Parts: sequence; structure tokens; C-alpha cells
Amino acid sequence: MSRLDDRVAIVTGSGRGIGRATALRLARDGAAVVVNDLDPEPAAETVALILAEGGRAIMVAANTVALDQAHVLAAAAIEAFGKIDIVVNNAGTTRDRMFHAMTDADFDFAMDANFRTAHHTTLAAMPYMREVAKAEIAATGRPAYHRKIVFTSSVVALTGNPGQFNYAAAKGALIAVTKTLARELGPFAINVNAVAPGFIETRLTAAKSAGNALGIPEETRDFVRSLVSLGRLGEPEDVAAVHAFLVSSDSDYVSGVTIPVTGGQIGGM
Repeated sequence: MSRLDDRVAIVTGSGRGIGRATALRLARDGAAVVVNDLDPEPAAETVALILAEGGRAIMVAANTVALDQAHVLAAAAIEAFGKIDIVVNNAGTTRDRMFHAMTDADFDFAMDANFRTAHHTTLAAMPYMREVAKAEIAATGRPAYHRKIVFTSSVVALTGNPGQFNYAAAKGALIAVTKTLARELGPFAINVNAVAPGFIETRLTAAKSAGNALGIPEETRDFVRSLVSLGRLGEPEDVAAVHAFLVSSDSDYVSGVTIPVTGGQIGGM
């Protein structure tokens, strides 16, 4: 028996990178996974990978920056699998610019992609998590089991980083709401935690190439690698493993915390 058997998980931003690795890991641990991404093609690829391994998954290409789309996502999970036990808020991206040159549009873009998506996805899941637990308490005196919410923050929220005022603000907000929701939802046995990945090998951190808005210079990659105690850059699976712990029964007495997944990265931690 796998540790997430009979659990249903929504993973946002799961078409690529950390989100895909997390969706795959949760499916391997037994969960039925609702794969959510703004881009349908990579999301469909994630679903195909899960199904090829014998797992259960559906794709919902909803943009949860909009609350109505978050409700579409939650409703699709209920229609397909009948409940929501786990929400991994992983959607996010960057739009880097030094503070003095950052526009309101740059700021709003980062807040929407990294924070508002998580806000709306979590809010849309509440009737199927908090209210269900509340009904269980009324019927039997306690929730049937612990339900889990996880936010993907960033080491940038803990250390700061030049050129990422908007990203740091959004990821820092996720850490703050983690603590608040852990207090609000604890009475319903809903654990709320966050991970703060360091330098993880994704398209956001790949070596920058001409004409590509994403990525960073190779010299920056080399410098960050020199700060990592374990001597290597992280892989999406490294973060997925911590997500998997936080949504499992192994973490039933862990709530309101942010776990850095940085390989021992130094510099203000």
C-alpha cells in the first residue's frame, strides 16, 4: 500500500519542472493527480507520463489568476475523483528587473503568477477541504484524516536577490500566508506548509540564450553553484520529494513551516 492511496491532489504549474516532478511523485505514491497548467501541451505530457506508469490523472488547463478559473479547476477535480485532499500551489514564474526600473505591470505580473494563483486555487478548494472536515467533526468528533496544502515559495524570499523585488514580494507573501492558514485551518486537521527551493534546474534557471526571456547567465549559475554546500544544483525531483513528505501522513504534526530545499546554500539563510 502506498502512502497516498485514496488521496486526490491538485498540483498547479505541473506541466514542467518542479510541478511535473511533483505530480509524478505524488502519482507514484498512490494519489490521483489533477494536473494544472496554463499551457495545455506540457500538461497533457505530464498526464501521459502518469498514465503510462499506471497512475490516475486528468489535465485542467485553467489560469487560476482568475478566481472563476480556480473554481473550474476544483470542480473538475470533484467531477473526476470526488474529493480534494491535497493542494500543491506550485505555479509561478519570474519577470526580473532592477527595482528602479520595475513597472507596475512587472510587479503585477509576478504577484499574479506566483501569489494570486495560489490564493485563488486554495480558496476554490476550501468547500471540499475545510467544509468537508467540518462536517466530519460534526458527525464523528474529528476529521477523518489530515488534508494538506503546500505552497512553493523560494529561497529568494529568505535571502533576497537583486532584480527580483516583485518575485521576492510574491514568494515572501506565500510564507506569510502559510503561517496564517496553518493557524486558521489547524482545527480542521488541514496542514499548511511551504517549501523554499534554492537553485533548481528548470527552464527559469537554465543558461540564458539569445532571444530567450527566461534563463540566467552561465557565470551566475557557476557562482550559485559555489554557494551550495552539496556541490551541485538541485533537480526538480529534490523539491518533489519534500512536497511528497509534506502531503503525506508522515507530516501530520508539521504545520506552519517553510522548508528550504537548497542543498545547504549559504548567503543569508
